[in-house]
Amino acid sequence: MITRFAPSPTGPLHLGHAYSALMAHDLAQADGGTFVLRIEDIDLSRARPKWESQIFDDLTWLGLDWPTPVMRQSDRQAVYQHALSRLWSEGLAYACTCTRRDIMAAVAAPQEGGLHLMGPDGVIYPGTCRPDGPAPNAPLPDNMALRLHMDRCLDRLSTTTFAFEETGGGAPRTITFCAQDVRETIGDIVLARRDMGTSYHLSVVLDDAAQNITHVVRGRDLQEATKIHVVLQHLLGLPTPIYHHHRLIRDDTGKRLAKRDDARAIAKYREDGASPADIRAMVGL
Repeated sequence: MITRFAPSPTGPLHLGHAYSALMAHDLAQADGGTFVLRIEDIDLSRARPKWESQIFDDLTWLGLDWPTPVMRQSDRQAVYQHALSRLWSEGLAYACTCTRRDIMAAVAAPQEGGLHLMGPDGVIYPGTCRPDGPAPNAPLPDNMALRLHMDRCLDRLSTTTFAFEETGGGAPRTITFCAQDVRETIGDIVLARRDMGTSYHLSVVLDDAAQNITHVVRGRDLQEATKIHVVLQHLLGLPTPIYHHHRLIRDDTGKRLAKRDDARAIAKYREDGASPADIRAMVGL
């Protein structure tokens, strides 16, 4: 078993991060496996060295350890570009110039019924920039947003049914979904953002495969996004790990914790004299 914790250095870790990291570490330790740390810093406009340093400090204080060197997404742009070039050359990716405002205007148009259909990647893209003809005989464009042509992607794959193993939230089970479900509820996802050179969905499947992750431990809010990741794994010839989507840690009002909620930052509890055992108790471990 190889599990991982993959935080973004864009703010302080809070109790929800502690829960996820501790669970991933505990599962690996109980199985005689390995827990790895990955720094997901593709958003260079928000990532900060001080937050990365605090990630290491907080996790070490909690009693976690991991192999070094630690993988950083900012070091793997060439890997992401290689995958994008492949998808582009096969006609499975296309450039998109739409802003969020453009997309909202398009889906709100009368001919679209005025509905904002939401999927795991946000508002389902209405296809404004989607090409109808064959793939252009041109190199991968620089500094442009790219989307996956989901219809072509699903037509290319030899299966119409997808599945992944889920061990969170009760008894282990197999979750299946069909190609039509992907077409209707996910659509043309973003593969690369103009200012990042990749996207969370693309980088996470490539990084999990590179680190030989066998069990992905993460919050239940990402369970629907797993469908995107399974499709990309099929498309890129990558293995599908087992997924464990755990409950979310919430505040007293039931709201999910966010990095801006400094009052529940691990560092704040440390300053107030809490112990790692106290943190475990707070999150139900």
